[in-house]
Amino acid sequence: MTEELTSGNSEHGDEAAVYVISIAAELSGLHPQTLRQYDRLGLVSPGRASGRGRRYSLRDIATLRNVQRLVGEGINHAGIKRIIELESAVANMALEMARLRIEVDALLDSNPPKALAQRKSAPIVIYKASE
Repeated sequence: MTEELTSGNSEHGDEAAVYVISIAAELSGLHPQTLRQYDRLGLVSPGRASGRGRRYSLRDIATLRNVQRLVGEGINHAGIKRIIELESAVANMALEMARLRIEVDALLDSNPPKALAQRKSAPIVIYKASE
């Protein structure tokens, strides 16, 4: 029996939403009700099967473990949500920077910069105080 996921990712890998809530709870070490609560709070948003059942990916399970670690460190749910958002933003910026670096390198390879004019440096004169 196969169910089409509404998350849009049917490929295998870290983002494939394939685990039902009971398996995700077991893999993450959390109670299924905790997973439902985290979903309601927007901390982890699993994919949905055509019957609307939650389907968790390996990435979701890693996020659940991270949330639980942060809870253990005393961070509240609002703080955890903000941390997750900031980590995601940093990861997206790193990807964008890598894409831009590739683009700049390609542009430099196809249009090498002209040599910069060498500037003459003035000699540095140090006066020694006479004794």
